[in-house]
Amino acid sequence: MKFGVIVFPGSNCDRDMMHALQDDLQQEVVPLWHKDRDLSMFSTNDCIVLPGGFSYGDYLRCGALARFSPMMEQVINFANNGGKVLGVCNGFQILCESGLLPGVLLQNDHQKFVCKNVFIKSENNQNVVGRAVGDQILKIPVAHGEGRYHADAATIETLQKNNQIVFRYCDESGQVHIQSNPNGATNNIAGICNANRNVFGMMPHPERATSDALHNIDGRAILTAFTHMN
Repeated sequence: MKFGVIVFPGSNCDRDMMHALQDDLQQEVVPLWHKDRDLSMFSTNDCIVLPGGFSYGDYLRCGALARFSPMMEQVINFANNGGKVLGVCNGFQILCESGLLPGVLLQNDHQKFVCKNVFIKSENNQNVVGRAVGDQILKIPVAHGEGRYHADAATIETLQKNNQIVFRYCDESGQVHIQSNPNGATNNIAGICNANRNVFGMMPHPERATSDALHNIDGRAILTAFTHMN
């Protein structure tokens, strides 16, 4: 399989993601420019990645302009046809803006940019990422100013009922509580997937936790999971 990593004007984690996938995980990686319209080289066994950053300068609203880029039009079609898609941080925001994932990402409740390691845990094993992570407590960096996941009560109930919550913020021992929540996200939600379990979004950055040189490879389990999806 191969990974396509979209580069928007303002992306700043695209190279990090490419390096993690290509050099740490030995996967084939293809950079994709936001103005391109061709995904014909990818099959539904492949994965398109929307990296972190500040797409289009985060003007208007995070991810709101990127959602209308020519490449995102193709990504929406790709996902609707069963293709695998992963959005990280700004990529998660874009997926919500595009309607591929429910909910929104709002300004952090403390109104400050947060950049630190956090702990997350898998919510269930009903998706390929959850099965790959299992019971591990993962230490993954976050870096965002608008990472507070929010959705109305009906949407949250649906996410819980359908096992679409992939990750929750927790402490080092795996306890989920408000003190372990870095941004005020509803129900400590750090990542979700769509009902078909082929589109995933998360605020923490697994690509920043795949290198032995950084003494943290907890992100490998997350990214490697996409190579096992059918």
